Amino acid sequence: MTDSEFMDRAEILLKAVEASCDRINDQTHADIDNQRTGGMVTLVFSNRSQIVINLQKPLHEIWMAAKSGGYHYKFDSAQWMDTKGQGEFFSSLSRYASDQAGCPLVFAI
Repeated sequence: MTDSEFMDRAEILLKAVEASCDRINDQTHADIDNQRTGGMVTLVFSNRSQIVINLQKPLHEIWMAAKSGGYHYKFDSAQWMDTKGQGEFFSSLSRYASDQAGCPLVFAI
């Protein structure tokens, strides 16, 4: 993958995270404040816990830090997969965000 391809795919992912936050805030009682600075999105939950999603351009990876730990994702020609075999990015984000928000949440493209 070229740097340009990585940035295009990563931008799609970050915009999907932001759009999911807007949808979740409109459709549920969860209150997620999402703040974007360049290639980083910070999700802040009502209990003040956070999830940080950050681009690692030199590695062509997306890193996610949640209360449960830190995770690295690479694009496998179809989706963003955990580099240690722990699943797909959006299903993982949904699980970690649900745990931190205390209610079921779904993030998706």
